[in-house]
Amino acid sequence: MLRELGGPEKLRIEEVDTPRPGPGEVLVRLRAAALNRRDAFARVGLYPGVKLPAIPGSDGAGEVAEVGDGVSGVAVGSPVVINPSLNWGPDPRFYGPDFSILGIPTNGTFAEYVVVPAGNVFPKPAYLSFEEAAALPLGGVTAFRALFTRGALGRDERVFIPGVGGGVATIALSMAKAAGAEVWVSSSRPEKLERARSLGARGGVLYTEPDWARTLRRELEPGFDLGVDSVGGDTFTQLIALARPGARIVVFGSTAGPVNNLVMPRLFFKQLDIRGTTMGSPADFAQMLAFVTEYRIRPVIDRVMDLAQVGEAQTLMEAGQLFGKVVFRIG
Repeated sequence: MLRELGGPEKLRIEEVDTPRPGPGEVLVRLRAAALNRRDAFARVGLYPGVKLPAIPGSDGAGEVAEVGDGVSGVAVGSPVVINPSLNWGPDPRFYGPDFSILGIPTNGTFAEYVVVPAGNVFPKPAYLSFEEAAALPLGGVTAFRALFTRGALGRDERVFIPGVGGGVATIALSMAKAAGAEVWVSSSRPEKLERARSLGARGGVLYTEPDWARTLRRELEPGFDLGVDSVGGDTFTQLIALARPGARIVVFGSTAGPVNNLVMPRLFFKQLDIRGTTMGSPADFAQMLAFVTEYRIRPVIDRVMDLAQVGEAQTLMEAGQLFGKVVFRIG
């Protein structure tokens, strides 16, 4: 439970009443939940729509414990994974005014039980454990929409993913590789580059090196076809330099802050497409699950922890100590 904004110590384990599903809702008994950077942003108020007190957590998997009135096609006891996009709206191109993400302002998955709309539960892929399934939703749908819905990734294209190591970047690497793309990455640590290569990356560079972009440019000549960027800042300007003419750059984050000193002619002389994206529609989520099931993709899990260690996990994530997701085992 988070009752006030602040550091990781503000996250507390509390006993609360088990929620009950209303009409059109289901109650999920959670077996596992996963950490996202969004959880840390919301904890300090750097995310829109924060209302407290609330239970954080967007990612989760478990079993249907109860269904509300009017729910059909969802059986009690069935193993499910939760789509954290709430109220996307009718337009698949852009979410509507009532859109939100599970876990602050609504109660989320860092709990034993959570209530969600019946349309937000999907059968858990049978080959995934509850821990693996819990690591998939937010990162998986974000990566899938960035690569395919917005990025229009084609087979044999080159993809560049800066800052590999986070949950979205690691699952994007696996998805792009499965789709037949050639994937290149950057990271701050040699061991992360080695892990990325073990997942199928063709190569990568350390962005801590002063000439990293020039080094990568020689390897990528004439450039990448699709860049998938959650970093922003100076990295985005380097992406423009590394892109081949006619390339696409899909952006969904800015962990390095605003982009400064953007030279506009580099965009229009190269005929580049810059496309924004966030999360994904219900159709994106269903297609993502079908895709990962077809290719037997498993989310990368850095470690499994107790839910009581959520503050410690956020500290590790903010320090860049992780490769893949932190998952909390529940119950």
